[in-house]
Amino acid sequence: MAQHAIHLTINSEPHELTVQPNRTLLDVLREDLGLTGTNKSCGTGDCGACTVLMDGLSVNSCLTLAVEADGTDVVTVEGLARERQLHPVQEGFVKHNAIQCGFCSPGMIMAGAALLERNPSPTDEEIRRGLEGNLCRCTGYTKIVDAVRWAAERMNDATPVEDAP
Repeated sequence: MAQHAIHLTINSEPHELTVQPNRTLLDVLREDLGLTGTNKSCGTGDCGACTVLMDGLSVNSCLTLAVEADGTDVVTVEGLARERQLHPVQEGFVKHNAIQCGFCSPGMIMAGAALLERNPSPTDEEIRRGLEGNLCRCTGYTKIVDAVRWAAERMNDATPVEDAP
């Protein structure tokens, strides 16, 4: 199988890689670049554990071939924090105890960040819709919705209605 040279920016750093045409973006991120925050779970795009942002849109990296990502800007959960400061969605997950076992958290956080990029003031229903495709087996999603709402309020420079204890 012929290999393909691809160029992508991952977490603000340019990368040039040579990949087999059947390799997924998920495998390249985890195996070639050591970015293991993006979780490998179902492999069929049903759980969202592998969600990353590609040119600002949330995508299932298990369904995206690495060659399809050629020329794109990819952000993983490791790339959300800036200057040693958590992204507000990451901070919201911590403040609202939205992390149970943690396996779904990177995908949920990435989906939440993508939602807030396109809709900075979502309703709870819009948050739930924005998280669709990301499954959690540990929680009823209430704390996750609370975390994303808190992040939206913080990003809009509003005082969060209610901080978690």
